[in-house]
Amino acid sequence: MTAPVASGSILVVDDDRVNRTLLARTLTAQGHEVACASNGREALEMLEMLDADVPDIVLLDVVMPELDGMAALERIKADPRLRAVPVIMISALEDFDSVVRCIELGAEDYLQKPFDPVLLRARIRAGLDKRRLQQLERERVRDVFARFLPEPMVDEVLSRADGDLRLGGVRLVSTVLFADLRSFTSFAERTAPDEVIAVLNRYFGEMSDAVLDNGGTLVAFLGDGLIAVFGAPIGCDDHADRAIAAAREMLRERLPRFNAWARERGYGDGFRMGIGMSSGPLMSGNVGSDRRLEYTAIGDTVNTASRIESLTKELGHPVLVSQSTLDLLTVAADDLVYVDEITVRGRSQPTRVWSLS
Repeated sequence: MTAPVASGSILVVDDDRVNRTLLARTLTAQGHEVACASNGREALEMLEMLDADVPDIVLLDVVMPELDGMAALERIKADPRLRAVPVIMISALEDFDSVVRCIELGAEDYLQKPFDPVLLRARIRAGLDKRRLQQLERERVRDVFARFLPEPMVDEVLSRADGDLRLGGVRLVSTVLFADLRSFTSFAERTAPDEVIAVLNRYFGEMSDAVLDNGGTLVAFLGDGLIAVFGAPIGCDDHADRAIAAAREMLRERLPRFNAWARERGYGDGFRMGIGMSSGPLMSGNVGSDRRLEYTAIGDTVNTASRIESLTKELGHPVLVSQSTLDLLTVAADDLVYVDEITVRGRSQPTRVWSLS
């Protein structure tokens, strides 16, 4: 059971100055931080000025002269920043039908005029407990998204998903990157399990940071391989540039640093890696059940990137970039050199591939 929240910030909205003052004094005496508005319009202006620092609860009079409680409630519940804030209606007995309508519009509870201090405390505590649970759930959801999304993208995705872990599927033109650690299977066979996991974690830490720092989304870890997508689930015009930048960073900065760390611990002379990428339409979103969700990307673009990566050993280049990715670059990459024209398994048309010089 969640422990009761002792205090919180409360916005009191009531056109009756005496009732508004009395409520404010009572709530302040109970340890709450209180702000007051004389009507719904003034309350909405205050809420807009507060930006992200919204109150924990709104006490809202049902009928007010300038903008009645129902209209204010509808505006609050329509605002993504505010819809999770519990709204407790303040009403007189004759306003009961209005209260019922407000509950239908999203109000969590109501407080009868003249208010009972004991009942007021109970209503506020229930609202604050609900608000705290909402905040804890949002933090949990945020933590899930932060595992595979760049930090600046998390809030935007949460806003679009409206707090729902089941991020709806989207179809976007994006760039997919596959990265694979070479010669790791033979290393794992002759190395203690705890050391194998330590090496993998170090490698994935470096490569994941390269993806996230360049605005990519982590899709999955497969054995000693990594899948990332750039330009999904939030679209962007420079996804191909971001993927190329991540590959550069992986190969020229992250891999040498990882190998230096591995050599210091006696794990051989160093590891090699292969990176393949392709661009085009794909579908992405969260899949799974309530108990286990994973972000995924599917489509021919994903399959093509995987098959191009598998050709890095055969063609002798650690990085292979498809023509489709080159065509979508917004800034010319002077360090890309032509390799060959290849036919990728599963596709009838050949594609040209390029590598980093």
